[in-house]
Amino acid sequence: MFILSSPSGAGKTTISRMLLDADSEIKLSVSVTTRPMRPGETEGVHYHFVDDAEFDRMVGVDDFYEWAHVFGHRYGTPKGRIRGALKQGQDFLFDIDWQGTQQLFQKDQQDVVRVFILPPSIEELRRRLESRGTDSPEVIEGRMERARAEISHWDAYDYVVINDDVDACFAKVAEILHAERMKRQRQTGLIPFVRELMG
Repeated sequence: MFILSSPSGAGKTTISRMLLDADSEIKLSVSVTTRPMRPGETEGVHYHFVDDAEFDRMVGVDDFYEWAHVFGHRYGTPKGRIRGALKQGQDFLFDIDWQGTQQLFQKDQQDVVRVFILPPSIEELRRRLESRGTDSPEVIEGRMERARAEISHWDAYDYVVINDDVDACFAKVAEILHAERMKRQRQTGLIPFVRELMG
């Protein structure tokens, strides 16, 4: 489970898209949500859409790595679906904040890799947020406050990458993913292979 976190505007979404486009071995983790499906969304691609009763049932049987209330709806990472696919050697990309990262790490440490992306400077972060042209100055101030709070948790991550150049940042993130896959305990099928060599 490969986690990318960053403050808003530091490039996490861009790097995530680049990674998913470049590497067929990793899939985006699809969350379960109680919010209604929006036009253009597809069940199982954007989210797994469920009602409150089903979400409650999943909470009751401990079928979430982590879940949270966001803007009046609930979102969660389904444990059963991900565990099954991990056993088959499927890697998952998570685009979550530090709180979700903590919850995921507490439940399944050996399968979690935590990467935090930092902006090159706080001024550059503000410039990126302003250049989107989607938010009012008040909203940008709020995002800057949240960004400082998020950045304060940088040391809870295994890797920290500064995004001063998107291609260089992507290359570093891809290297981290590759190296983590090479760890002995993550190589599926290695035990029978080695037994045969020693046979």
